[in-house]
Amino acid sequence: MAYLNSSESLIRDDDIQRTGKEPALNEHLLEKVLSPENLQTAWKRVRRNKGAPGIDGMSIEAFPEFMKDYWLPIILPSLQDGSYQPNPVRRSIIEKDDGGKRMLGIPTILDRLIMQAIARVLSPLYEPNFSEFSYGFRPERSQHMAIKHVRECIKDGRKIAVDVDLSKFFDRVNHDYLMTKLGAKIKDKALLSLIGKYLRAGIMDNNGQYFESLVGVPQGSPLSPLLSNIVLDELDKELERRGHQFARYADDFIILVRSQRAGKRVLGSVTKFVQNRLHLLVNDQKSRVVPIKQSKFLGFSFKGKWLIWHPKAINKFKREVRILTKRSWGVSMEFRIKELNQYLVGWINYFGIANHFQQCKDLDCWIRRRIRQCFWKQWRKVRTKVRNLLKLGVMKELAVACGMSSKSYWHSSKTEGINKGLSNEYLKELGLTSLTERWIVIHYG
Repeated sequence: MAYLNSSESLIRDDDIQRTGKEPALNEHLLEKVLSPENLQTAWKRVRRNKGAPGIDGMSIEAFPEFMKDYWLPIILPSLQDGSYQPNPVRRSIIEKDDGGKRMLGIPTILDRLIMQAIARVLSPLYEPNFSEFSYGFRPERSQHMAIKHVRECIKDGRKIAVDVDLSKFFDRVNHDYLMTKLGAKIKDKALLSLIGKYLRAGIMDNNGQYFESLVGVPQGSPLSPLLSNIVLDELDKELERRGHQFARYADDFIILVRSQRAGKRVLGSVTKFVQNRLHLLVNDQKSRVVPIKQSKFLGFSFKGKWLIWHPKAINKFKREVRILTKRSWGVSMEFRIKELNQYLVGWINYFGIANHFQQCKDLDCWIRRRIRQCFWKQWRKVRTKVRNLLKLGVMKELAVACGMSSKSYWHSSKTEGINKGLSNEYLKELGLTSLTERWIVIHYG
């Protein structure tokens, strides 16, 4: 069977010798990880996620041909006999909203495939026992469900939020603690050894400099979401044991209490538990006890019965839109609107659950004005401006007055002639997404 066609198997059934019996629930798990069915399903997930190449520079498109040549003679035997050594992850740095930096680790596609296959086998072992208040990276759970739970807690009279910020959580996960947690359930030493190798694979920057990874799990690895939930599950269970109402999404969690005094007590005790039991650090500067309207959880805040956008979320939104509607970006309007729509649809599908109808209308006006100034900049010459406005049905005198104007692009975008020519209806015909219309669909169907 060919390896190249996406509709065919990446790993063939005869690539692995079968023992004739299914692996036990927590033993012989590596055999299950390396089964053709599991690897093929894992590959579909990796291919769908796409992603940048790792340190070897291999692309998603080139990977099937690589597997055809190297899987059977080299990779599979090394995985089975325990000699396989994962590649270091490629370091990638992205800017955070607060001005800080987040370190991402990008594994090679081969390692992404293997880690995805491991996650598929391990998830069913852990998933049934995870807390019902843990919503991150779990099947049939979402950020919106976490938000809904928080709102229910608020309705129950819990108006004080304990915001606990885990300082650089993914970079500080203690390997010994994590491996102990894994070893309590997983009895396959070969699989545990492979996971340990992935934790210690190291990091390589863009200059080729290698760094050891003595702590932490790479943010960007297919296995990291599951490992993070395994690490923080003990925290979830402790909060449940104490009777707290909370919601957690990955390392972002919020605890709801009834009074400031109770909140301070909870923050102190949770901080001690996190540092002494989980061997993690709590950021004292960002952790706080505040009225619920001053809290921030998954980009939202809460004002009475209303769910609202947190100011940082809307600031980030405007920053992204400004980039996509930058006048100096030398692309066609068709391409610009396509890229802008992709961002707007994703944003409103997530943030549209907030009670912000009027704010969506205001943002639509602002976005349309930015698009109009892009058109005005592209037309450049007076003759081109006048000719295009006339084509769009603007009266000759008004078109000439607009074309001859010395106002800036931003100020011109608000003038009568440009608004008549590049009307709301015209921009809608071009396909520009309306946040307001999508908000209505989200709330009223």
